[in-house]
Amino acid sequence: MYPEHLSADLAQLNALCRNTLGEQLGIEITAVGERSLTGRMPVDRRTHQPMGLLHGGASVALAETLGSIGAQLQVDVRKKACVGLEINANHLKGVHSGYVVGHATALHVGRSTQVWEIRITHEETGVLVCVSRITMAVIDLPGGPQNPAA
Repeated sequence: MYPEHLSADLAQLNALCRNTLGEQLGIEITAVGERSLTGRMPVDRRTHQPMGLLHGGASVALAETLGSIGAQLQVDVRKKACVGLEINANHLKGVHSGYVVGHATALHVGRSTQVWEIRITHEETGVLVCVSRITMAVIDLPGGPQNPAA
């Protein structure tokens, strides 16, 4: 559950991953900017596919985690929520071990939608592993300005 006020505090942002898929995959938020967010994820038994490579779904989970948290930082979380509408990913290079780093950047921050690009690189080599884009819907929370009786 999101706190009443979401800030750019790394401890608070990492707490959002507790008891979620992000925690199971070892995702950690490492930096936050005005319209960007960076995090890392281990490439290990939790994130491997059967051939010992980083699972594409794990890359997408990292991308969606970063894009979703980044989007929430752009809205008043007491009134609005950001939910995924569409995500895509191009898996460009296999990784066996270490960490991957995802850097999410807002391409569009509107009233009803946001679009984020997430570039995932291998932490040690800097090689581009995956490029993803997520479109977020910005919705009113029940009891917000559009639904005062809810």
